[in-house]
Amino acid sequence: MAIREKVFSTIVNCFKRHGAETIDTPVFELKETLTGKYGEDSKLIYDLKDQGGELLSLRYDLTVPFARYLAMNKITNIKRYHIAKVYRRDNPAMTRGRYREFYQCDFDIAGQYDPMIPDAECLKIVHEILSELDLGDFRIKVNDRRILDGMFAVCGVPDDKFRTICSTVDKLDKMSWEDVRCEMVKEKGLSEEAADQIGEYVSMQGGQDLAERLLQDPKMSQSKQAVAGLTDMKQLFSFLQLFQVTDKVVFDLSLARGLDYYTGVIYEAILTQTGPIPPPAAAEQNGAGGDEGSVSVGSVAGGGRYDGLVGMFDPKGRKVPCVGVSIGIERVFSILEQKAEASAEKVRTTESQVMVVSAQKNLLEERLKLTAELWNAGIKAEVMYKKNPKLLSQLQHCEDSGIPLVAILGEQELKDGVVKLRTVASRDEVDVPRAELVEEIKKRTSLV
Repeated sequence: MAIREKVFSTIVNCFKRHGAETIDTPVFELKETLTGKYGEDSKLIYDLKDQGGELLSLRYDLTVPFARYLAMNKITNIKRYHIAKVYRRDNPAMTRGRYREFYQCDFDIAGQYDPMIPDAECLKIVHEILSELDLGDFRIKVNDRRILDGMFAVCGVPDDKFRTICSTVDKLDKMSWEDVRCEMVKEKGLSEEAADQIGEYVSMQGGQDLAERLLQDPKMSQSKQAVAGLTDMKQLFSFLQLFQVTDKVVFDLSLARGLDYYTGVIYEAILTQTGPIPPPAAAEQNGAGGDEGSVSVGSVAGGGRYDGLVGMFDPKGRKVPCVGVSIGIERVFSILEQKAEASAEKVRTTESQVMVVSAQKNLLEERLKLTAELWNAGIKAEVMYKKNPKLLSQLQHCEDSGIPLVAILGEQELKDGVVKLRTVASRDEVDVPRAELVEEIKKRTSLV
């Protein structure tokens, strides 16, 4: 929890830096609110029924409840963040940060704005958070649903198969192209010729240059949708350049993101670790990707544009364009927890600044009096719950829990109106007049 609190505060600071306010929504929604929004993943929704027989479900993500909230309250523009638990009827895999109950950290911009400006800001936020959390090297893949749909159309995929083929392409980070092709042809009934044409496109990666090249592509240029998506992609990269994040962003035609509600730009951030390739089981779970010699250790953030979702909940069908990003926080926790275990440094689980101790007997009341003075002054202080604790065990507690200062009371100190302040790390001691103790503690702990 100490690691989690630190991560949450980094993320919330970033969201606030970008001008977001926060909202909350209920843990459960009407079942009909959630169904039909997540494509093949809808089977992972937890269903509930209340005593009156009303059909309810636990929220699967924070995006659909957000859209419902906007429509219900007739909000047409807002920049909001929401950190809360979501629920999925999945097979848990603790080592990979996959759980049935887990936190999501979402940031969304709703409103009618000029193209790609909010989208670029969402990518900037991902870049800031991943850089600040210091998780190692990462890459943000970007694509556009319109480019994908245009690509499917020009490759000969029937309209009614777009979504199902899209969710197969989405598995490219976990499966090889051969297996994906096999699923398209054998399970989904796509022609081999169409699958091979898709294969040529989904192997492409690049930046603004790739968007320009595809606009000249004889097949892609025939699709109005693809052209609109590619034009926006060029615009997006020019903003990303101004935000100084193009070093980590790659336009990747294999990125599909399976959720049904995306309508435009989609993106996903993956951590890449260089060095030894993990054992086959780990590689299988996480899917190899990225450059040669680097291994993807799974997605840690994702998002995109969903312009039609709010309209689904509005009685008049009024649309509110939205774009957002979600940080896959459990995976981040797994990585940081492993890092903390590997490093010799102890993680502090409390914020206590000072421990009030005495070396002599019968000073319990004096210790409690001083502790109360410190608490009342807003100092985070502790005291041992024993009448006559040994000085050594009191100092040991400070060592173990990382408390930086010790306030020592004795008969002499009480007579002189001072408190002996000891720095645990250096063992230096100074006498501080009681009236100045609070200021002295504040001064020293602000440096810690």
